Formats: sequence, structure tokens, C-alpha cells
Amino acid sequence: MEITTVGIDLAKSIFQVHAVDAAGHVVVRKALRRAQVVPFFAKLPRCLVGMEACGTAHHWARELMSLGHDVRLMPPAYVKPYVKRGKTDANDAAAICEAVTRPSMRFVPVKSTEQQAALALHRTRDLLVKQRTQLVNMIRGLLAEFGIEMARGLRHALELAARLSAGDAAEVPPLAQRVVTGLADQIGAVQIQLTRLEKELLAWHRDSDLSQRLATIPGVGIVSATALAASVSEPERFRSGRQFAASLGLTPLQNCSGGKERLGRISRMGDRYLRRLLVVGMTSLIRRAKTTPTSVDPRLPALLQRKPVRVVTVAAANRTARVAWAIMTRGGTYRAPAATAA
Repeated sequence: MEITTVGIDLAKSIFQVHAVDAAGHVVVRKALRRAQVVPFFAKLPRCLVGMEACGTAHHWARELMSLGHDVRLMPPAYVKPYVKRGKTDANDAAAICEAVTRPSMRFVPVKSTEQQAALALHRTRDLLVKQRTQLVNMIRGLLAEFGIEMARGLRHALELAARLSAGDAAEVPPLAQRVVTGLADQIGAVQIQLTRLEKELLAWHRDSDLSQRLATIPGVGIVSATALAASVSEPERFRSGRQFAASLGLTPLQNCSGGKERLGRISRMGDRYLRRLLVVGMTSLIRRAKTTPTSVDPRLPALLQRKPVRVVTVAAANRTARVAWAIMTRGGTYRAPAATAA
């Protein structure tokens, strides 16, 4: 019996394989060690291989595609309904094998090594920003114990730490001054690493035509543009800009029963990092719309007069996602809407 479809449950060291023939009969059901995966698939004829889109899935997909197999990645949430009973590696592999053959299944494009390298920059930068925020909050909390209130912001934390190291805050004990100075030194080291990473992102941005075109969208900077260019491999798989926005969790949840449809909050499904970048970018754009309305899309100030700020921010992020999809699929750059006659 010739194997036609294989489901593989990925892991760190032990991989579970479930293979069936054209009639759906189980041919292979076994566990493989990491070193046995490539030799096992090298002996098989070309077949359909299904995997869940997890941390190492893109690497293994590229490895098996180089052997001639048709590899497809699936979101784990879409595979879960096919698990019969019990959470075991064997059941998971069987569910993957069945799910990959469903005609309505949605697949995740395999990322290249260049895209994953760019995303590694983004993940590291995001981690360092969080660590910097934690250090600043730690300094604020420690100084509050001595009655010192520190204004928000990185600059204020570093300035206050410099005052402490110079001995200008007599109300703080010397031991606490040394602790705060040590935390400030860590912030400085993190800031140096962030500067290096941002230079790498800028270089990647300059080498990517798509990233440069995405950066022409108002509210989309280098960080957001490079993240979109590196994360979205096949934008044409989305039938519309709304479907792309929905994949980022920027469309409202639908609750339909008895012929009545109610729209709720945004779903917050999909890529949280991209969604957060778009919302942060639109937050900056909304602030500019309040101070200088003539410098932004005229629809934003008009919408701010009717809706709450956060609603307008998310709506602008939704629209920006649709514009980004149009640029990725049709080419070109952002074009400002034509002004309507009064």
C-alpha cells in the first residue's frame, strides 16, 4: 500500500507520524526521533504532509519540501476539532492527517529563512522593550518608597538615576541609590542593544521594496512595515482586504441567531504582534488628528466627533490593514483620498 497522506505531530525530540493510503487506511503509526525524521521521509514517494503551524514548523516544512513532498501548515485551532478523544501525540498526528485533506481547511504559508530572520529581530526588539519598561517601573516603585515621584518616560528615569549617582537626593539611602544606579545601567545596556537592532531593521527595510511601499501608509513606520513584509508571505490567499483584517483580529465578532445579527468587539484572533503595531501606529495618528487635523485624512477628525477615541483607533487600524493588503497584492504605494468638494 502506497502512502499518500502523512500527519506529523512536531516536538523537540520525539515526533509522532500517522500515514494513510489513498483509501484512508492506516499504513504507518509510529514515533520518530529527531534524527530519524528526514531519513524516514526521504524513503517515501511524494505525498501530502500536514503539520501544525508551531515554532519549528517552517523549518521542517522547508526540509520536507526539499525532498519533494507537498507540505501544508495549519493553525492548531483548526486541527483541534478533528481530535477524536484524549490528548495524545498519536491522536494529534491522526487529527493532523485528517485535517490536511479537508477542502475547506485554511493553510499557513511557509516562511523563508530571510523572513524568519527579520521576525527574529522583531521578537528580540519586543522582548528588550518589555525589559526596559520593567526596569523603569522598578525604579519608579523603589523611589516611591522614599517619597520620590518620578514622571513617566524613559528620559525622566535616566535623569533621576543620574541625580542619585551624583548624590543630589539626600532622602534616599546610599544602598538604595546604588540599587537604582545599577538598574539605570541595565537600562542603558538594553538601550544600546535596541539601537543596534533598529539599525538592522532599517537596513532590512531599505533592501525590501515591499517594506518601503508599506511605509508610505500614514501611521505605518519602519517597524510596522518590516513586520508586515516579513510576516505575510502570500497576501493573495486572502480574497479581500477585510479578510486580511479579520486574520489580524481587527473585525468585530458576529453573533447571529434567529435571523438577527449583532456585532460585538473585535475578535483579537490571529497575529497579536501585527495587530498591536497597527493599533499603536493609529494611536499616534489619532493624536496628530487632534492637534493638526489638516495633516491627516479628513475622515479621521470627522469620525472623532461622532465616536470614542479607542473605537476610531481600532477602526483606523482595520482600514490600514486593508490598505496594506491592497499594496501587497496590487503593488504601488499609498495614495491619499481626494478631497471632496464642499
